[in-house]
Amino acid sequence: MPRIRMVALDLDGTLLTDEIVIEPKAREAISKVREKGITVTLATGRMFQSAQPYAVELGLDIPLIIYHGAQVRHAGTGEVLYEQAIPLPLARRLIEHIRSFGYAYNVYLEDCLYVESIQAANEEYARRVGVSLLLVDDMLTFLQGREKGPLKVVALNEGPALDPLEAAIRRDVGEGVYITRALPHYLEMLNREVNKARGLQALAEREGVRPEEIMVFGDSYNDIQMFRYAGLAVAMANAPAEVRAAADHVTASNNDGGVALALEQFILGG
Repeated sequence: MPRIRMVALDLDGTLLTDEIVIEPKAREAISKVREKGITVTLATGRMFQSAQPYAVELGLDIPLIIYHGAQVRHAGTGEVLYEQAIPLPLARRLIEHIRSFGYAYNVYLEDCLYVESIQAANEEYARRVGVSLLLVDDMLTFLQGREKGPLKVVALNEGPALDPLEAAIRRDVGEGVYITRALPHYLEMLNREVNKARGLQALAEREGVRPEEIMVFGDSYNDIQMFRYAGLAVAMANAPAEVRAAADHVTASNNDGGVALALEQFILGG
């Protein structure tokens, strides 16, 4: 196997424990990996302002892959190196569908989180990821006339309740939108060109790193494309069976030091 030169880590369910903190053994192992001259980055569905504090905690002064790969943005300078927004007409159509179901939803624009009404699901999400909600009177009016669309639109509800909404959107726009669920109760919609693999590719090409020199970690369906792109894909034990099957290696869970164990095994030689 070629020498690993880059490690990309998902956050929720992977690097973070269920208490939404970095697992201590993982922090120590990441520090050792970086001492060997290996680039470490984050690859997450989170927005920049929600992911950056973890990068700062780890001392990562490099671009992060955020919004499921819709944006690559430098953790230190905030410079946007790559971006794929949702076309405005499509964003408006997605919002119309969500409104027809009466579900809570989030709209991510210029790294701010906008809502049309503050429901319990919005508040729970904001608490979980550590961001503020910005309330607008009418989302369609708010978006009208903007130069570009949002990076992401997310409908919030229990998993089964989101299924008919997803089906309605797929019937309407087909392959015109990328739909994923990092967690069962978040239906996340992005530009059809978006996935973590493409964001990772944009960063790897900038850094001069080949796919086979990349190690990635993840726990959910939105990580599978990244698994296929990288030379070494590691799934967490808490990942669904389909996600584990797509990986090259399965490590322990996010609560049981899984990231540290795999870094020790494949890079640090512990």
